[in-house]
Amino acid sequence: MKLQNKKRTDKKKNTDTLLTGLNLFAEAGLLKHIKRSGWWVAGIKNPESVAEHSFRCAIMAYYIAHCEGVDPYKALVMALFNDIHEARINDLHKMGHYYIDFKEAEKKVYKDQIQHLNKNVKEEMLISRLDYEQQKTKESIVARDADILECLLQAKEYLDSGHKKAEKFFQKAPDHLKTKTAQRMWQKIKEWDSSSWWEQVVKFER
Repeated sequence: MKLQNKKRTDKKKNTDTLLTGLNLFAEAGLLKHIKRSGWWVAGIKNPESVAEHSFRCAIMAYYIAHCEGVDPYKALVMALFNDIHEARINDLHKMGHYYIDFKEAEKKVYKDQIQHLNKNVKEEMLISRLDYEQQKTKESIVARDADILECLLQAKEYLDSGHKKAEKFFQKAPDHLKTKTAQRMWQKIKEWDSSSWWEQVVKFER
């Protein structure tokens, strides 16, 4: 009887783990519909979603980490989950941050989001978040740089598409870049034609 009860308990735990995973996936899916609100200030009517930002941030963190000689997977995870709290409280531009203590809300949401997850996942996500917030490890600095640089790259893409006000995002953000790789990339971005990359793939015939 005890063995049967233990099997039932183990099966329920496994089922709960799968369910909490599915719930996390569904919640993360909301980020595909949440817009990055700062771009509205620049007059962009249909800006990128939080999911789109997070996806490219993760790729950039992975790449920059390799260039800097630090753990790319730690940096990638930090960048990927950095904005997941926005699934519950949406994205808030800098003007909103001026009036609302959004950082405390972010921490509360994240704590609730990971509360019932698989033990190993929960532990890793908690460590990753604390690491990012403290900005003491090289990986956390890379992840933060990726977040800033992705915004700058997106601003350049909007600028190249005719949204002149997007250039305002160039004024202060670059000063916060700390890694040499990100700083050098920013210098490239300023002169870079964001719509030309595909011309290296497709050769035009005269």
